Amino acid sequence: MRLRIVTPLDVVVDTEIDSLRAEDASGSFGISPGHAPFVTALALSIVSWKAAGVARFCAVRGGVLTVQGDTHIATREAVVGDDLATLDGDVLARFQSDEEAERSEHVESVQLQMNAIRRMVSSLRPRADGGQFR
Repeated sequence: MRLRIVTPLDVVVDTEIDSLRAEDASGSFGISPGHAPFVTALALSIVSWKAAGVARFCAVRGGVLTVQGDTHIATREAVVGDDLATLDGDVLARFQSDEEAERSEHVESVQLQMNAIRRMVSSLRPRADGGQFR
C-alpha cells in the first residue's frame, strides 16, 4: 500500500508501506493493506508506519486521512523524523503553541469585528422627524 503525506507546499512522504498508525478524535487506529475505504479528520499527532520492518514517524498538524486503496494524508504542516522523542516533544509542542496563538488571534479579530458592528448599530438611531435613520 502506498502512503502520501502532503502539505500545501510539499509532498512530504510518498512511499510504499506495510502498515500505518494514526490518531483522530476517537483515538488511535491502524491501517493495513486491503483496509475498507475510510475518511477521518486527524488530530495533532504523530503518524507512524512500517516499511520493510522499519518504523518511521511524521508529526502532523491535524489534517484529513483518506484510504481508498492507498492512504493519503493532507495536512497543514508535517515534519518527518526517525526520533520519536524529538517529534513528540519539540515538534508537537511547537504545533500546539502555533494553534493556540492562531486561536487567540482569531478571538481578538472576532472581538474587533463585534465592537465595530456594535458601534455601527448604535449610530443607527431613529431620526427626530420620524424618518427611518440618521
